[in-house]
Amino acid sequence: MTNISGASSGSSTTRRGRVVGVPMVCWCGAEIVGKISKSDPNPYRRYFRCAFAVSNKLMDDNHVFKWVDEALLNEVDRLSSQAKRLEQMVRESEIVFDGAEYEKMVFDKVLMKVEEEVFRKVESVVSESQRYMKKLMIVGIVVCMIVVGLGNFI
Repeated sequence: MTNISGASSGSSTTRRGRVVGVPMVCWCGAEIVGKISKSDPNPYRRYFRCAFAVSNKLMDDNHVFKWVDEALLNEVDRLSSQAKRLEQMVRESEIVFDGAEYEKMVFDKVLMKVEEEVFRKVESVVSESQRYMKKLMIVGIVVCMIVVGLGNFI
């Protein structure tokens, strides 16, 4: 596994530009995997990394690297500004209905969709973390059982 020590600056600049939000695919076409830092400056901090760079143990390269917390904050900021733009578009629209009630109804629908999207993305990261922790627990239990088993033979 790679040992990323990186500064807390987070967002990487790749050949394709700055990664905004949760990265899905690296510029090289490889999928993005979630990892946990083992460095002293960022112990146990979760990050996204290009699977190719992880498998080849590359460091200080152009492949995607982004801290999970910063990626999620980018997503929330992006969706919040999108909601504000949509709210502004609704306010400026030429649709003539019962003004305030119609705008409130449309804004509430847009806000609900944005909140659902944020919730869905956060849930996916949380479920990935839970799966990873379950795997770690199973490995820990197996190691403990082996140690206890070897202790009985000694």
